[in-house]
Amino acid sequence: MATTANIHAPLGAVSVLRLVDAVYNAKSMILSWKEARTTRNALSELSDTQLEDIGLTRADIAKI
Repeated sequence: MATTANIHAPLGAVSVLRLVDAVYNAKSMILSWKEARTTRNALSELSDTQLEDIGLTRADIAKI
């Protein structure tokens, strides 16, 4: 005999979960942006010859 559980989330639990997810996603996006910015800044300090050695151009830096 199969039984199914009818479990309801407490009032407001879904809203709290969505809020926590939104904060977590925002934090992840900010950290990703900061990492990309750091990478772009470091690459911008390299000479054209150094960039060529690693297979990049100045135009490629903006795409990172």
